Amino acid sequence: MSLQQSEYLEVRRIPGKGRGVFARILIPKGTIFETVPMLVCKQDELLGSKLLDYAYAWGKGTVGLALGYGSMYNHSFKPNARYFDLPVQRKEFVALRDIQPGEEVTINYNGDPKDKKAVWFEVQE
Repeated sequence: MSLQQSEYLEVRRIPGKGRGVFARILIPKGTIFETVPMLVCKQDELLGSKLLDYAYAWGKGTVGLALGYGSMYNHSFKPNARYFDLPVQRKEFVALRDIQPGEEVTINYNGDPKDKKAVWFEVQE
């Protein structure tokens, strides 16, 4: 089963990994393929909640939940996409290289695609 709300993207289940976001069609390098609003709240408000697993650091003591597919991209140390924070609590996702149809779209959770700092879980590339 796949969830579809974008001409570019769909969500699929990945054995051993959960869900992931995949390209439905070719996403050329440099394409802004998703811009999403953020729900920003104090981190304390999500402590003990599964939602914290899907939140981005947003500022001192705050986190943001990205709407759309924004909180469903999986992490990679070799990502094919990256995100940028925009004014008015929005986030933009851009292709770092051509992303082929059927390929999983991944981002580096550290923000910088080249940042190799450890994350809080075991990475499955």
